[in-house]
Amino acid sequence: MIWQFITEQILGMKWLNDLIGNILERVGLNVSGKLGGSIQFFIYDVIKITILLCVLIYLISYIQSYFPPERSKQILGKFHGIGANCIAALLGTVTPFCSCSSIPLFIGFTSAGLPLGVTFSFLISSPMVDLGSLVLLMSIFGTKVAVIYVIVGLMIAVIGGTLIEKMHMEQYVEDFILKAHAVDIDSPTLSQKDRLSYAKEQVVATFKKVFPYILLGVAVGAVIHNWIPEAWIEMILGSHNPFGVVLATLVGIPMYADIFGTIPVAEALLSKGAQLGTILSFMMAVTTLSLPSLIMLKKAIKPKLLGVFIAICTIGIILVGYLFNLLQGYII
Repeated sequence: MIWQFITEQILGMKWLNDLIGNILERVGLNVSGKLGGSIQFFIYDVIKITILLCVLIYLISYIQSYFPPERSKQILGKFHGIGANCIAALLGTVTPFCSCSSIPLFIGFTSAGLPLGVTFSFLISSPMVDLGSLVLLMSIFGTKVAVIYVIVGLMIAVIGGTLIEKMHMEQYVEDFILKAHAVDIDSPTLSQKDRLSYAKEQVVATFKKVFPYILLGVAVGAVIHNWIPEAWIEMILGSHNPFGVVLATLVGIPMYADIFGTIPVAEALLSKGAQLGTILSFMMAVTTLSLPSLIMLKKAIKPKLLGVFIAICTIGIILVGYLFNLLQGYII
């Protein structure tokens, strides 16, 4: 009961939803109607996600201050084989929140001579599975779904990096990266004040970058939640469509957002009857294979390696979607 209270009232902030509903009703809006319900959904989700965003980024950025690029490179350099892929995937959970932010680190690690498969395990894990996604998914789908999502996401990162390593595709990395000389700069020892200041700066910088996507995601979620008929969602993304996972994955790839922008859309889709795995496939595709990040990545690797990366991630995401659809009745 204590954990349920934490999930529903602290992470999910159900009390905030009730408070906003009461306030809107007092000013004459019917929150049971489409317009009033949309306004309630929008205000509630924007406030909830903003609070979680700021708190999570502050805490995670504080942790990140202990893992600057140079130290991360040194840690990864101590491991070999699949163990290195596992460590790279785990390091990805405490690094940037979107794929576009992860790519410069990926380039830096590759230039430093780290195995290509290891750097790809990091690249896959970083946007797909971070500590923020764990907490946010807990607030919407519950603990079981969040934990399984993180475990499966790490597995995709490890398997994907291992496959790329076994395929020996180093020649498909652009020459300017392979020939770059890594500059080893010792990371300064930060005081507690410096770490707290860094965390604060990251909150401000990330909030400015992410907030427009939160507004857009919540607006889309509000429309889905209150204006699109449930039968439509069930027909397209429900159990009646065996290709819903594939469709959700392909629709998600051209988009650009992060976990914070996709959560309200996922929440609305679930309430309308979309299957859990289908929703998670959409979220994974948006955060891992967004078109802007693929354009950036194309500057660093050649088309064949880019195609292999996209294929591995796409197949993994689709398989995860079908797995969660099978397990939905047991974990929700």
